[in-house]
Amino acid sequence: MERRTWIKGLITSAASLAGVAVTANDQRSKEIIQGNERQLGPPPGQLGTKSSFENLLKLTSDTSSRTPLQHLHGTITPSELHFERHHSGVPSINPEKFSLLVHGMVDRQTVFTLSDLKRLPSITRICFLECSGNFRTGNDKLTPQQICGLTSQSEWTGVLLSTLFRETGLKAGSKWFLAEGGDACRMTRSIPLDRALKEGMLVYAQNGEALRPQHGYPLRLLLPGWEGNMSVKWLRRIEVSDQPWMTREETSKYTESVHDKIRQFSFDMDARSIITYPAYPHHVERGWIEIRGIAWSGRGKITRVEVSTDGGKTWQNANLQGPVLDKAHTRFAHIWRWDGSTTEIQSRATDETGYVQPTLKLLREARGARSGYHFNPIMGWILNQDGSVLLNPDA
Repeated sequence: MERRTWIKGLITSAASLAGVAVTANDQRSKEIIQGNERQLGPPPGQLGTKSSFENLLKLTSDTSSRTPLQHLHGTITPSELHFERHHSGVPSINPEKFSLLVHGMVDRQTVFTLSDLKRLPSITRICFLECSGNFRTGNDKLTPQQICGLTSQSEWTGVLLSTLFRETGLKAGSKWFLAEGGDACRMTRSIPLDRALKEGMLVYAQNGEALRPQHGYPLRLLLPGWEGNMSVKWLRRIEVSDQPWMTREETSKYTESVHDKIRQFSFDMDARSIITYPAYPHHVERGWIEIRGIAWSGRGKITRVEVSTDGGKTWQNANLQGPVLDKAHTRFAHIWRWDGSTTEIQSRATDETGYVQPTLKLLREARGARSGYHFNPIMGWILNQDGSVLLNPDA
């Protein structure tokens, strides 16, 4: 009898709650139909604005700012949220006074204005940029933005480097060129000509508008798939030579100790992925969850992303959202039913070269624990029974 009374009480309570929900729903339906929430809005303006309810921000430091990966949709990063990495701040350059000098081992030393460059045949492509030092861990309360927010993706428009060098000619024996920026530190990198000529660009537009000052206005170099510092911003000078210059930024910086050796000129960004939902600080409910994230590779297209829901013991193929582009962020998703028990979810990317994203343990064994560049490990998120999500810093 006591059990019957208990069950009857549950049914009565459920019916009562359902009645409350239906009543509230009916009331809201009436309000929508009546359309009482009407007021005259502002007229069309010269510039569009975001909703006052949307307040996405980059996470800043003295030298960089990180993209909020966990809050973005699709694969194009709004220009205002594209990550930044500066060595001496953002210069202010008047495009009417801008010039690009191309000299050294060329047939015709040439000074180009911005108008000169825009008269050359143009090209538009979508690809990502990523800082070679794009990795943080060591804390279970880190967001995707904090872990690897120094990557973003845009639609870029400009002139192919091969087009530029057809205008100037290249002397026999030319193998490298120096790219120099117009910032206060005169950021410089040595670039191998053979690879840069395949798809390197001089970019003057991003996401349909002129480059923003933070991203190199009025002109920057773009080397798809290579570490971001090589895509020199505020480009002012290109000097062609038969050897690299060994500048500060490629000797004391952007080189790394690998056990008892030094790793230098490590251009390509390796295949990588990260789950952006669920991730810290999300709270989830048991039942069906769409695990979502992004994957990318500097060596070509992403061909597969696998998702594990048991801490890496087993893996299932995720769905890739098209179009899957070369050297570009690719969205992936995997539908999974969570039973409420504590577990760990991970993602693992494979690119068209066959390279598979490694674990943090394997990376540390191969390169040493103190290596600061080109770390692209599999990251894991722990789902606790209460629905909280925390990073596994040792995945």
